[in-house]
Order: sequence, then structure tokens, then C-alpha cells
Amino acid sequence: MTPTLHPERTSALDAPPTCEPLCSRVHTVVGGGGLVLRVRELGDPDGPPLLFVHGFSQSHQAWRRQLHSALALGFRLLAVDLRGHGDSEAPEGAYGDGRLWAEDLHAVITTLGLEQVLLVAWSYGGMVVLDYLRHHGEGRVAGVNFVGAMVKSGSEEAFGLLAPEMLALIPGLFSREPEPGQRAMESFVSLLHHAPPAPDTRRAVLAYTARVPAHVREGLGSRAQDNDDVLRRLHVPVLVSHGLEDRVVLPASGRHIASLVPHAQLSFYPEIGHSPFWEADRRFNRELAAFAARCW
Repeated sequence: MTPTLHPERTSALDAPPTCEPLCSRVHTVVGGGGLVLRVRELGDPDGPPLLFVHGFSQSHQAWRRQLHSALALGFRLLAVDLRGHGDSEAPEGAYGDGRLWAEDLHAVITTLGLEQVLLVAWSYGGMVVLDYLRHHGEGRVAGVNFVGAMVKSGSEEAFGLLAPEMLALIPGLFSREPEPGQRAMESFVSLLHHAPPAPDTRRAVLAYTARVPAHVREGLGSRAQDNDDVLRRLHVPVLVSHGLEDRVVLPASGRHIASLVPHAQLSFYPEIGHSPFWEADRRFNRELAAFAARCW
């Protein structure tokens, strides 16, 4: 039976008040190189699995408007804290090898028994999902939703797919010096939404953004990877979701993905920035559920 959304239940936190304590679980998974990862799970444990993969210097908390939405009525919802982020371990020197990132997702998928999982990859999460697909293929993947996604890094072409505002912040974001790093973090958070979010939302986002250690941000910035070859080989259904006012990853990145994946569905969000799943959560959740219906 295809899961359906009820429009009156699609915004954040309007699941029943008892849903969090009754339905939420935290999984511990051993990823690449023995690194410990944390994964949050909500929703229907017997439903088709959706695995949410956040972006640079973020955490599972970025997906609150999905985890606490009507999606939980018909899907098994899982959100990983990537290595170095959130409640996952953050050792030095563990961020430059794509095989480790691939092993992290492989460990989550196999440890939690996710068969035919739909991967939802936001921003730098696009790089991580493509690491997984490069090294483990798409045998256990039902589909991929690229959301404001990066798909290449460390080259002139990759920099050309980043917004000028984001490029200006790179020295500070990758700095180990506290003062420029903090300033860059605050500016980066301002780029995540087109319209300024409510003050409490901004404080929460800044808190989990700034929680990521400087050596992790530096490590992510050291990678050079082009994934065009992986994108060209994709056969599973693909949805590309991108805000037209994205000031982190340009909409050109979404168009680039679609140009390499002819069967991809492209969905642009007018007047929306880098976080369509937050800024336009009703539409995003509705489109994700419709896309999921095509994947199984």
C-alpha cells in the first residue's frame, strides 16, 4: 500500500505529542575504520525506509520537519549523524578518504537491515551518497533524492557550482582559529535559508553547526572528488530538489545532476534557499512521498 500524506499533518512537530518518546530510537553503528556513528529513527518500523543524510557541519536535527511529520505515519525514517557531526565520533584525520564515508553508509544500511532504502542527500550529503554508490553500487537502493546537493569537490568546476557567498566563507570555515571560524559559522548559517528563520530556529541551527570541530570542517574541505562517472551509471529513480535562491550550492548543480541522469525528475523551488525541506516542508514532504511511491 502506497503511503499517503495528510496535508494537515505535514508541517513540523504536528505529530502527536507522544510520538517522540514512544517512537524515537537512537542506534549505534560502527562505520568505516571503527568510527562510532549515531542514527535516529522515527516512524513506522515496518514501512519503507528513508535515510536522511545531512550536509556540511549539520546534524540529524536538520531533518526535524521530516522526522516529526506525517511521513512518519507510513515510512521508516532514519537520520544519520555523519562522521565528525552531531553525536557521532569526531577523530582527527578521518575525512579525506571516500571509502570511509562509503563504509559509514554501508554500515548503517546493513546494520539496520535497510533493504531498498531511499537515500535523501542534502548538500555535502550528496558527496557521501555518491561515495556509497561508487563503492557499493545501487543494489540496496530504491532511489535517491538529491537536495541542494554537492556532487564534486576540490576542482575549478566544483567551485563554479558553489555560490559566491559560500566561496567567500571557505577560508574561515576551514580555519582552526576560533575567531574567524566562529564568524564564518554565523555567516554560513545565514546562508541556509532564503528568508531569515525565527530567532529560536537560528539559535538551534547555529548550535549544532558550531558543534562540529574545526578539524572536521578542514578535513571535508581537503577532499577532491568528481562523481560524474557515478551519476552517469545511475539506474535507480532520481529526484533533484533545489531552491532557486540557494546561496550555498547553486541551482546549476541540480541542473548538472539532471544532465547526467536523463531519467531524473527535477524540482525547483522559487523563493527558496538551501533548505527546501525546512523552508517549504509541506511541498517537500509531499513530493518526497510521491517520489517514494515510484521507487518501490
